[in-house]
Amino acid sequence: MTSLGVIGNISHDTAEHPDRRHHLLGGAALYISLAAARAGATAAPIAVIGDDLAYTLRTTQLAGLDHTGVAVVEQPSCRFHLRYDQHGTLIDVDATYGAAQRLTAHALQQSHRYDHVHVCCRRPLDPAPVLAALAERRQPFSVDFITTSATDMITAAAPYLPAAKFVFTDAREFTALTAAVPAEHLRTVTATDGPRPATLYRHGRPVTRTPIAQVDAVEVTGAGDTFTGTFLAAVLNGTPEAAALTEAAQAATARLATPGIALHPQPP
Repeated sequence: MTSLGVIGNISHDTAEHPDRRHHLLGGAALYISLAAARAGATAAPIAVIGDDLAYTLRTTQLAGLDHTGVAVVEQPSCRFHLRYDQHGTLIDVDATYGAAQRLTAHALQQSHRYDHVHVCCRRPLDPAPVLAALAERRQPFSVDFITTSATDMITAAAPYLPAAKFVFTDAREFTALTAAVPAEHLRTVTATDGPRPATLYRHGRPVTRTPIAQVDAVEVTGAGDTFTGTFLAAVLNGTPEAAALTEAAQAATARLATPGIALHPQPP
């Protein structure tokens, strides 16, 4: 079975909505790896956490993951405060990176161990040296972004994106992506757009779309990452991309209807 390493954050998240606030175990490396494992992949987050979150690696919710790519250091874990509007759109992120500031060096040491590497191009990671190493080794890789830092991260990653097997975006990120890299130079790109159909592009041409089912959202944090992890697991296990797109959309919708992995609030 193809092994998947996911470079990114594992964090203590505060998800603030107009009418509620949730404290969650989060981070893109966690959400993508969990979704991929549930979809049948051998998935390993590649992350650096503090000893304050070390106990979470032993929880039943994370039992299906390979934890060997997670480093635990004597430093506070990364913390994100995510603010959403009434439509569930992310409008602002405050971050205290803590242990995750060591992620770039850690990723460079670990990424060679996996058949496919997914790189979450989100701060504090410096994506350029990581992507350069993957491209130089001709190691299959994929990338994603987050809207609040997408323009800067796309600029940093742009020289290596034509080598990416998959690029995952939302509608705003897709616009920034294709402004930085000619769409025809990109092998496969997925673009989600809230409740509207998700689209898969190949060298700039739309080749398939899948509808998004509407549900009452309990928690939107991690839904896009669930899409990414599910799609990757499906295609790495041989599922055609059109079917993988549908599976990913269904998994993301199901994620919206669940509360996530709760943490007790802690002082910053």
